Amino acid sequence: MSSGNPQTTWLVGDVGGTNARFGLIAPDGQLLHSRVLADEDYAGLGEAMEAYLEGRDGLPRPRRGAVAIASAITGDEVRMTNRPWAFSISHLRERLGFDQLLVINDFVAQALALPHLGTTDKFSVGGGAAEQGSPIAVLGPGSGLGAAGLIPSNGRWIPLAGEGGHATMPAATDRESAVLDELRRRLDHVSAERVLSGPGLVNLYNGLAAVDGSPAKQYTAAQITAAETQDQDPLCRETTEMFCAMLGTVAGNLALTLGAKGGLYIGGGIVPRLGERFAASPFRARFEAKGRLSQYLAAIPTFVVTHRLPAFLGCTAALQEG
Repeated sequence: MSSGNPQTTWLVGDVGGTNARFGLIAPDGQLLHSRVLADEDYAGLGEAMEAYLEGRDGLPRPRRGAVAIASAITGDEVRMTNRPWAFSISHLRERLGFDQLLVINDFVAQALALPHLGTTDKFSVGGGAAEQGSPIAVLGPGSGLGAAGLIPSNGRWIPLAGEGGHATMPAATDRESAVLDELRRRLDHVSAERVLSGPGLVNLYNGLAAVDGSPAKQYTAAQITAAETQDQDPLCRETTEMFCAMLGTVAGNLALTLGAKGGLYIGGGIVPRLGERFAASPFRARFEAKGRLSQYLAAIPTFVVTHRLPAFLGCTAALQEG
C-alpha cells in the first residue's frame, strides 16, 4: 500500500522465524507502504531490508528505523532464536545509511502497541475490567512463544522485556502430565514454547498420539487447528483444546507475576485464526484456575489482538519516543 508523497519516512519491521514484514511510515504513524518477505529467500536481515528498500515505490529513503525481531536483545550483537541470522546493530545501521536504527524484541513491540489498539483491533474473552494505571501483559504463540509487559510510569509506558516463552511448561492435569512426560523423553527442556507455538502444536499432537499408542499423521500446525480436520480427527480437536488450556495456564502465571490488572493480551499468528473457537475453549477457565487467587484473576480482562500489524504500531511508538 502507498499514500501521499511525504518528505520523511521511517522504516518499521517485524521479523519472525518465517517471514519479515517491513513498512514505511510517516512520522505521524501513517502507514505508506508495506511488504512481506520470506526469510528463507535471504542470507540475513541486512539483505532482506535492502531488498525491501529497493522496492519502496519511489517513497523517500528513510534515515531512521525500528525493527522488532524474534530474539533476546542484550547488546549490539543479535542472534535470532528460530532463524540462523546474526548481525551487529551498529554495522547494520551503517550499511543502510541510517542515522538511527532501533532493534527491539518482537514482544516489546507487541507490548508498546497495546495502548494504541482501537476497539476493532481486539476482542475480549471472558470477564473482568482493566484497572487504569496498572501493568499490562502480552503473550503470543506463533513460530515461537513471546511474552512481555508494560509498566506505567509518569504518564508513559515502560516495556518489560523477557524470555518467558522459554520458562518450563507446567502440567495442570494428568493428561497434560503424560504428554509432557512423553516430550521430556526426546527434548532436553520442555519449555512453554515447545507446546505453545506452531511447532508446539505438532509436538502436542504427536505426544497425545504416543500416549494413546495410536499412529500419528504428518499434520502441520495449520492442519491440526483447521475446523475441517478436527471434524474428521478427534485427536486434532483434543490437541487444540489442550493448546488453549495450557495457554491459559501460562497466561495466568504471567498475569500473576506482573500483577497485570490492566489486562492480558494474546497476540501472535495462531490464536486470532481460531476466532470463536478460542473464546469457547478452556483458555479463560484455566486462566482463572489459580486456587486462592482465582478471584484476583477473574477481575483481569483477557483480549485477543486482531490488528494485522501490531509490531508496526510498537515500532512507531518507539521511534516517536525518540
